[in-house]
Amino acid sequence: MGNELTSRSADYAQWYNDLILKGGLADYSAVRGCMVIKPYGYALWENMKDQLDKMFKETGHVNAYFPLFVPKSFLEKEEGHAEGFAKECAVVTHYRLKNDPNQKGKLMVDPEAKLEEELIVRPTSEAIIWNAYKDWIQSYRDLPLLINQWANVVRWEMRTRLFLRTAEFLWQEGHTAHATSEEAIEEAEKMLHVYADFVENYMALPVIKGVKTANERFAGALETYCIEALMQDGKALQAGTSHFLGQNFAKAFDVKYLTKENKQEYVWATSWGVSTRLIGALVMAHSDDEGLVLPPKIAPLQVVIVPIYKGPEQKALVDDKVAGILTSLKSAGISVKYDDADNSRPGWKFAEYELKGVPVRIAIGPKDIENGVVEIARRDTKEKKSVPAEGLVHYIQSLLEEIQQNLYNKALAFRNASITEVNSWDEFKKVITEKGGFVSAHWDGTGETEDKIKEETKATIRCIPLNNQQEAGVCVFSGKASKQRVLFAQAY
Repeated sequence: MGNELTSRSADYAQWYNDLILKGGLADYSAVRGCMVIKPYGYALWENMKDQLDKMFKETGHVNAYFPLFVPKSFLEKEEGHAEGFAKECAVVTHYRLKNDPNQKGKLMVDPEAKLEEELIVRPTSEAIIWNAYKDWIQSYRDLPLLINQWANVVRWEMRTRLFLRTAEFLWQEGHTAHATSEEAIEEAEKMLHVYADFVENYMALPVIKGVKTANERFAGALETYCIEALMQDGKALQAGTSHFLGQNFAKAFDVKYLTKENKQEYVWATSWGVSTRLIGALVMAHSDDEGLVLPPKIAPLQVVIVPIYKGPEQKALVDDKVAGILTSLKSAGISVKYDDADNSRPGWKFAEYELKGVPVRIAIGPKDIENGVVEIARRDTKEKKSVPAEGLVHYIQSLLEEIQQNLYNKALAFRNASITEVNSWDEFKKVITEKGGFVSAHWDGTGETEDKIKEETKATIRCIPLNNQQEAGVCVFSGKASKQRVLFAQAY
């Protein structure tokens, strides 16, 4: 079954698409630019969502839900925000259809049902949320306000890729209000670390934490913090962002609070989000030419058991043995499936679960039972070995932890080997074109140079790493003085 996939070396983009479709994560939809997240893909998203939600609540955040529609006038209130999203907005202009008098069985927009003000299908929710905060925040006692929303958003995309760039996607967006800029910056940085913790410890994907340049900042932000990951083809992927919004939205929506000194002050804001794009990152970072490779901590299914038997008598013997194993594994909190369906052979099942990236496969037959063993195959290294049935739960628990760590170590080694320091423009172009990965180079700090580098090489500044070492040098492109190196890469 894995042979149906295009190999990474032949066509990386096609390999990725094949894997998403044949691995059962998602499918194309009848609506251009949108996708259907299939049950297996949605189970993966639910596992990611549940863990993130727990982490948000542990840091004092609560969930709420705000309208899908944003009045156009709300979006216009913060100029940078409006300009940044204007070209991606889906707009509702009418509220009713009617039967078309000229075509039987057809519908048309009722021209008399035009809205007084157009509604924008949310590309992000700052505007609608800050309009609500105006009524919720009166005094310092109402702060900080720490709210998260799980939702869908729409950003009209002309060129789409499953999970990586679709017109509609699922995400979470945190929106917080604070009494001081220091508190807001602390919040933005804290959430960046929460994201990094999740991506590294649950997705087994190393990230570089940093800040975006002014050119790459979120529309309406004073500072955008980000985590950047590296995919197997040497391209970077922004895995999450956290924004310090200053007082821009507070001023746009007149959100003030009464201080302890009885003074009216504007509040300070943050927003932060990750989306189903993380699934794309997960697939591209770990998977291979045989299929998905999923980290055990977020895999929809951690263990699958496949029986090997001939005839109903042997099947009954295996069923009896497996029943005890299932109970023990489930009691230990391990997600497990016993695939005893008789409409496909064991070899087909092995290939299917390899394609789906299930971390551990157990095969068991009458001879194994007689010898007191089971055969275990791990997805990450494809190793197979017989292990004693006694103490199996402890063995599986340790193996899942080992697989999780191994995936991280492998990705980290690849990432570290893919960071190249360059000191000249020719060297920069050669590495970007031939090797890929992150290029550490001096930059003169101007948006003009940043744009020209992007124009010539398609490489962007992915981030200025947090706690970046200050080092005098000259910009690889302009030759002007530079205070530090930044990380460039081509990116998704």
